[in-house]
Amino acid sequence: MKLITAIIQPHALQAVTDSLREYGVSGITVTEVAGYGRQGGHTEVYRGAEYTIDTIPKIKLEVLAEEIDEPAIIDLIVAGARTGRIGDGKVWTTEVGTLVRVRTGERGADAL
Repeated sequence: MKLITAIIQPHALQAVTDSLREYGVSGITVTEVAGYGRQGGHTEVYRGAEYTIDTIPKIKLEVLAEEIDEPAIIDLIVAGARTGRIGDGKVWTTEVGTLVRVRTGERGADAL
């Protein structure tokens, strides 16, 4: 079992979730986050005053999947989020030890 985590641009969310749903992913978690990487922040002007914004709004997606589905899900996320410009995001996986569906007590792949 794998937890696939992705940080993507907000405008890419719909394309990514549509392709994941089409593939058969039964659930995802979406969180609004802010941070910075190589692109850093940016400077804006408000009422004539210039100020720096250090963090950029992003979307964090989390998908639980079986190991066999991991490469396909990663490819779908990357394809939906890629613009070719700096700040497109990152995708990584984490090993999941135990998964339990709280409502039924199902464990492992049955809990997906």
